[in-house]
Amino acid sequence: MTSKRTRDRLVERLLEQGVTSQFVLELIANTPRHLFLDEALSHRAYEDASLPIGFGQTLSQPYIVARMTEILLGAAGDPKRVLEIGTGSGYQTCILAQAVEHVWSVERIKPLQDKAKQRLRHLGLNNVTYKHADGGFGWPEQGPFDAILSAAAPRDIPKSLLQQLAPNGVLVIPVGADEQVLTLVIRDGEEDKFITQKLEPVKFVPLLSGVTR
Repeated sequence: MTSKRTRDRLVERLLEQGVTSQFVLELIANTPRHLFLDEALSHRAYEDASLPIGFGQTLSQPYIVARMTEILLGAAGDPKRVLEIGTGSGYQTCILAQAVEHVWSVERIKPLQDKAKQRLRHLGLNNVTYKHADGGFGWPEQGPFDAILSAAAPRDIPKSLLQQLAPNGVLVIPVGADEQVLTLVIRDGEEDKFITQKLEPVKFVPLLSGVTR
């Protein structure tokens, strides 16, 4: 289930789908995805599929985690301060924490975030700060951020997130209701305007308001 061959097959599938960053592929290969699932589903951990984690949420498929990470790192250069909207299982958090200096992660469902904290502590990752809050507001007290990644889809891009981007900062976010598009927004540091690129169709859980204890 967790053999090198199993993980190598996953990496081969990601390569076939167009993920090109060797750094990101190595992160995916070396991160124990089975630890981010309940035991009953752990045998499916290295499939390229999204899987349920409870509370109506999902563990994103490895392709989309790799793709969003690759886009973020490629557009932001060498981001130090990254905000994540939606801690979820902690898998995307784990990938980001191995790639950047510090991650601030916001999650509206407290039991999910508590479990994610335990997992990342177990893996020795101490460069993540967590907040139980409504993700649509971001974390303005800790901004500005070099990059923001959202693991949930709003109907429209929240202005509050755009305002928390540093000059030349980037936002990677799925946008839309019935039809969602992975979107990259870059804050132009010279003219202080936002440049938006629509990248590819995706399917994420919606970005909901409010919190759950």
